[in-house]
Amino acid sequence: MTTLVSFLGKQQKGYRTASYRFDAGFTRVVPFFGMALAEFLKPDRLILLGTSGSMWDVFFDHETAGNDDGLMQLIEAASENKVTETMLADHARRLSQRLGYPVDCQLIPYARDEAEQSAILAELAEALTANEKIVLDVTHAFRHLPMLALVAARYLKHIRQIEVEDIYYGALEMTPSGGETPVLRLGGMLKMLDWVEALATYDKDGDYGPFGQLLQSDGMEPGRAKLLDKAAYFERTNNPVKARETLISVFPSVETHAGPLGKLFRDELVKRISWFRGPSRDTWEQSLARAYMDRRDYVRAATFMYEAFVTRAANRNKLNPNDFDQRKEAYNQARAETPEVKTLEYIRNSLAHGVRPQDDRDSRILSDEKNLRDKLAGFMKKLFS
Repeated sequence: MTTLVSFLGKQQKGYRTASYRFDAGFTRVVPFFGMALAEFLKPDRLILLGTSGSMWDVFFDHETAGNDDGLMQLIEAASENKVTETMLADHARRLSQRLGYPVDCQLIPYARDEAEQSAILAELAEALTANEKIVLDVTHAFRHLPMLALVAARYLKHIRQIEVEDIYYGALEMTPSGGETPVLRLGGMLKMLDWVEALATYDKDGDYGPFGQLLQSDGMEPGRAKLLDKAAYFERTNNPVKARETLISVFPSVETHAGPLGKLFRDELVKRISWFRGPSRDTWEQSLARAYMDRRDYVRAATFMYEAFVTRAANRNKLNPNDFDQRKEAYNQARAETPEVKTLEYIRNSLAHGVRPQDDRDSRILSDEKNLRDKLAGFMKKLFS
C-alpha cells in the first residue's frame, strides 16, 4: 500500500495556480500541487498534514462542494489558528468519496522547537502502519518542514520499517515566464542519507557490506558490487586471507567508481578498506586489530592481534601460516620467547567466551575499559615493534 503524505502551509494570498509538469505526458494546472500529485501517483490513501492555522478553508473550498456552514466555520477558525480535526472530518469524508480512497486530515504543531518537532514525527508514525510505503509532498509546507521531512523519512524507516519512496516538490519559484512549473523529485537526498548511514555504520562496527548494495544502485555491475559484501563477510568471520582475495578483485571497481552518489564517498571507502595492501598476512591482521581497537570492538581487536602474532611467528620459523597445526606449532615456539602473548591469549579467550579469567591481574584488566585499552595498546607495541 502506498500513501501520499502532503503538507498544507499558509500563504497570505492563497495558493497560486500553476501548470505542473510531471513528465512528458502528464501536466496539470492546479492551485494545490498535492492533488495533481495524487492523480499522477494514484495512491491508496492520502494524509493531509497541517497546523491549526493552515489554509484548510482555501483547500477544501476548491476541492469539495457543499456544506457552506462548515466552510464558513473553517474560514473563521483558520484565521484564528483554531482549526480542529473535528471541523475537518466532514470535508475529508466528502473528498474521500470524490477520490475513491481514504483521506485523513491530521493537525500537527508548527515545529517551533524540539518538543513540537518530535511530536510531528510521533503523530506521523502513529498515522501509518508498519511496512507501509509513503511518498512525501513538501510543496506547500512551511519552509522549515522539508528539513523535518528528511528526518521523518529516516525515523520512519528505522522505527516502523516504513519506506519513503520519494519526496516531491513543485518548484513554483523556478517557473519560467509563461512556462510550466518543474516538478522536483528529491529522493536522491534519501539515498545520500543511506550512504552517510553506511559510512557511520562502518566507522562503528567495520562492516562495509552495505556499500555493496549502494554501489550497485549507483551503477556498479551487480556481480562486482556483491564482492564487497562477500569480502566484508570474510573479514567479520576472522578470515583475512579470503577477505583480501575478494577485496583485490573488487577494489579497482571501487577505486574508479564514478556514480553520482558513490563518487562523493568513494575516497573515504577506499581509505577504510585499504588494509589488505600490506605486504604480508601478519601486517593485514595488525591493521585490522588497530582498526577494531579504534572502534572499541575489543573481541575482534584481541583476536586479530593474537592471530597477527601467530602468523608472524609462523613466517619467521618457515611454517605455513595457513595451516592450523603449523600455526599451533609456531605459537608454542614463540610463546617461550614472548611470554606476554599468553596474557593476550587469556584475554582473547575471556572476551570470546564471556568467562572471566581466574588470575586476579587478568581479571582487573577486563574490569575497566581504560585498563583493557591500555593493555591491548601495550601488547601491540611490545609484540610488533
